[in-house]
Amino acid sequence: MTKLVYFAWVRERIGKPEEDVVVPAGVDTVADLLVWLKSRGDEYQTALRHPEVIRVAINHEHVDHETRIAGAGEIALFPPMTGG
Repeated sequence: MTKLVYFAWVRERIGKPEEDVVVPAGVDTVADLLVWLKSRGDEYQTALRHPEVIRVAINHEHVDHETRIAGAGEIALFPPMTGG
């Protein structure tokens, strides 16, 4: 079981702050995870329409989309950071 945590407009569009999922076989990288999530329903499709802008952290460490997710306890998805 992997905990997915959603932040900012990703959370708003998906409609929940977090969820526990069983990641299916063949979903090996962050990029694979984003593709799989988009297939889970309209709210995911809307939130992840432009996956290239989604930032990801695995176990509180920022990673790129080619990073393998095996063994991840928590994966956080959030939009790009803005300054201010």
